[in-house]
Amino acid sequence: TLMVASSTRAQTKEDIYSNTQITWLGCDFTQLKFIGGAAQFKDAGEISNRDLRMKYFPGWNNLFVKEQKKYNVAEAVDRNTVEFAIDVTDAANDNSTGPYFTDNSGDYQLLSAEKVASLVSKYDFKGHKGLGMMFFVEGMSKDKVEASMWVTFVNMSQKKVLLTKRVTGTTGGFGFRNYWAKGLYNGLQETQHNLRKWK
Repeated sequence: TLMVASSTRAQTKEDIYSNTQITWLGCDFTQLKFIGGAAQFKDAGEISNRDLRMKYFPGWNNLFVKEQKKYNVAEAVDRNTVEFAIDVTDAANDNSTGPYFTDNSGDYQLLSAEKVASLVSKYDFKGHKGLGMMFFVEGMSKDKVEASMWVTFVNMSQKKVLLTKRVTGTTGGFGFRNYWAKGLYNGLQETQHNLRKWK
């Protein structure tokens, strides 16, 4: 009966640091502010809000599944494996409208722990239960050469944030998709580097 009790009890912050199963939910881009135009990337040309939503959001999200050795979520959270349910953030991203592009550099950091908690409280976790992990990507800035995101651990059953911290990732590489993917990769690295400190 102890086994049953431990698997059905509510998740807590401590579970992030135990061997409790974690489900990677992907990257939520619904709050994204992309500072500047995309046309400065030779391969990209002019990218619309629709292009971002239909092509790039799913593309970036899929990297964590397709290239698990590189975008190693399990390693970042000190696990042997993690579950994947990026359909959760894919659905949210599909339903978002933007506008994502802005020329206001002050829009780079618009989220806060309180705002993240509010977003999570209204989230559709598609029936998934237990301990979830996701990125709320808030900013991509060509001037800063970085992306900003909130790594967030949630109790999916209660729609409650257990831990959320802002991390940034340096961007780089050839082509629009890869350039910003590097920011997400480095955000995951920063998560791994800091996770114990956040305990």
